[in-house]
Amino acid sequence: MSEAALEEVSVLSSIYCGDGEFELLHQSADGVTVQITSSVLGGGGVTLLFHLPPSYPLCPPDVSVSSTALSRTQCQSIRRHLLHQAASLPPEAMVHQLMESLQTGSILLRQDNPSELDLWVSVLSLDHIRSRNRYVSLLERWSKQLQLSGRLILGRNILVLLQGNKANIKEFCCLLKTVKVDVDSSGRKCKEKLMKVLIETPVFCSGSSLQGFVVGECSSLSQLRAAFEEVHLGEVYRDIQPSLRD
Repeated sequence: MSEAALEEVSVLSSIYCGDGEFELLHQSADGVTVQITSSVLGGGGVTLLFHLPPSYPLCPPDVSVSSTALSRTQCQSIRRHLLHQAASLPPEAMVHQLMESLQTGSILLRQDNPSELDLWVSVLSLDHIRSRNRYVSLLERWSKQLQLSGRLILGRNILVLLQGNKANIKEFCCLLKTVKVDVDSSGRKCKEKLMKVLIETPVFCSGSSLQGFVVGECSSLSQLRAAFEEVHLGEVYRDIQPSLRD
């Protein structure tokens, strides 16, 4: 665990020093988990678990949110906003900053459109991947944090196939365009500004078998079609085929 993380835990325990506000739940080689119980502006009490990985603050914390005063949808909304904000912040101590944005109302509570809670599939087209390890690591982490299943398909066409809650897919796309995920031709870190959404559609049957986040390669359109058919999304492939490179 980095000295920065341990120092932040000490600072947090001093700031959130009220009865039941702060608790160090876990500390090991896998990282540190702290619990902070506070209040959301106009929303009542909320408990947040921050897991600081060994590489923190170079990597942002994972967050879980629970509350007896807020709905499950509201807690999920808070979590999405916190994860997005954490991913966009500089690599430095950030838990207190996240808590402040929550307590001051910078993160607004909202009810998602019920249709967005259904299962959706989206296919994203990426322009390039130069820093493969970093890029893939971020995509895997975001899909896990946002509870999305997916595939990264490499080849002449670089595609990200996502399945899950529509709002979470939109959050994934927002992260992709606002966080520096790759490097440009000069080796400078850059954002994925050229990402395109080829299709975004609800799944009307339970046939799709996407699980976890898998990275694969397809060197031809026939292999790409087979990859979609393997997870029972052949119709999605037919819809996006006109946008693909031969």
